[in-house]
Amino acid sequence: MLSPPPYESPNPIFNEQGWIIHIRRALEDGDDLEQESDIHVSIFNVPKTLVLTSPESYVPQLVALGPYHHSRPELYEMERYKLSAAKKSLKEIPGLKFHNLVGQLSRAEHRFRACYHKFINLNGETLAWMMAVDSCFLLQFIRAFAVDEGPGRKSGHHDAILRDIVMLENQVPLFSVKKTLEFMSGSAENGADDQLYAMVIGLCRYFSPFVMIQESGGVDRMNKSAHFLEFLYNLTVPGFQSSSEIKITLGADEQGPNKVVSSETGPLSLMKRLMLSRPVRIILTLPWKIVSNLPGVIMLRQVNYFCFSREKDEINNSNDDNNNNNISRHPLMEEITIPSVTELSNAGVRFATTNSGISSIHFDEKTATFHLAAISIDVNTEAVMRNLVAYEACWDSSRPLICARYTELMNGIIDSEDDAMILREKGIILNHLKSDQDVANLWNGMSKSIRLTKVPFLDRVIEDVNSYYEGRWKVRIGKFLKVYVSGSWQSMTFLAAILLLFFVSLQAFSSIFGCARVSFRRGRAN
Repeated sequence: MLSPPPYESPNPIFNEQGWIIHIRRALEDGDDLEQESDIHVSIFNVPKTLVLTSPESYVPQLVALGPYHHSRPELYEMERYKLSAAKKSLKEIPGLKFHNLVGQLSRAEHRFRACYHKFINLNGETLAWMMAVDSCFLLQFIRAFAVDEGPGRKSGHHDAILRDIVMLENQVPLFSVKKTLEFMSGSAENGADDQLYAMVIGLCRYFSPFVMIQESGGVDRMNKSAHFLEFLYNLTVPGFQSSSEIKITLGADEQGPNKVVSSETGPLSLMKRLMLSRPVRIILTLPWKIVSNLPGVIMLRQVNYFCFSREKDEINNSNDDNNNNNISRHPLMEEITIPSVTELSNAGVRFATTNSGISSIHFDEKTATFHLAAISIDVNTEAVMRNLVAYEACWDSSRPLICARYTELMNGIIDSEDDAMILREKGIILNHLKSDQDVANLWNGMSKSIRLTKVPFLDRVIEDVNSYYEGRWKVRIGKFLKVYVSGSWQSMTFLAAILLLFFVSLQAFSSIFGCARVSFRRGRAN
């Protein structure tokens, strides 16, 4: 029986001789190793828990950029378009040879490998050719996007490519695109940074669902970004300072942090004084189990609970905050507990738009106005938001998941078509989809966060909205009736049946004995 031939890997790195050559070259080139140690991983594999929720939002469907999806056969059709774009970009400048560009990029092999979280199973030459082709294609496509057609006239084919460009696993390092542009320009002194920034910022404006504010130092921010998605994230979620958190200051007339001032007057105040009276407290504290389980006493206890539970919770929470300032209470990964837009609107909350992005979201308790960031929703919004969430979750475990918390907030307040319609009418949602129901489906289909996080300014907004909503008198009455009247209809029906039976029996007893007694009295009178 013939023994099978020894296995030989198609990648020379995994052959013994190829591995030795690769290690020797890496160790002898000390400068490249030092540069690699200064480069942080920025292009990650999307966690499977996110990919399974919406594969088309994370896996490229038309074009592969970079090494992660390079070997997928279903994407080979776009390779000839990529090569055509590369040839066209170099033909515009006579004298340039593509292999010279590949030679320049091959010197940055260690930098390329350091950017990717997954091991790149390609030799250096193949990786350099891939980066050269993909960088030329990106430059040619972005130029055509910005100049030839304009963002307002995109076809479905362009939308598919644009959606693939924004995906986390489909990123190409920006320094590769920059080196390619410098090669075409002749040198780095010909304004390659400004040219690349003009193209990238135009693409970000098209992709970003939020209104982007022009800031100084945009070129420096681009140079500090590892790839396009990171640059888009830095523009969408700028650095938050502690001043962005909502702080509550005590007035001069307040004597301590535990003081709770009630603004409720009228019938509610009278009801509270009645509940605090001595007779009522005696009834509520009777030790007899039979009395405590009477329907009237149970109702009285629940009224007392609904009247005072909020103030007790406020006092307890204030004490906890003072005693445990160093304890970080992380929110759950489940859907945020917050009323829907319709429920908030019925409770008197108004909605207003703000054009300063996620950082400007806040709730004004004095005017009962919920200020939300204006967001434009189109066919690419879901893929953009999902990949921003995936990037921030993979980038740094200590970084708060601001995009994830924002999507959870929108998922919490938008439950139906009516919720989306109210936000659209207020100018908060600019809907470019077919219907408001599509907007509701988009937010309700957003995946949950993959880890616990705490975003102080958004958590404070959620807390303020819930506090205002729960403090509304008609909300308390509605919950009371729903839980203890509508929810206990079986007990009420049973009690009514017993009372009916009692009265019927009493009437029958009175009819029998009452009539006989009357007849007996009439006989004696005669």
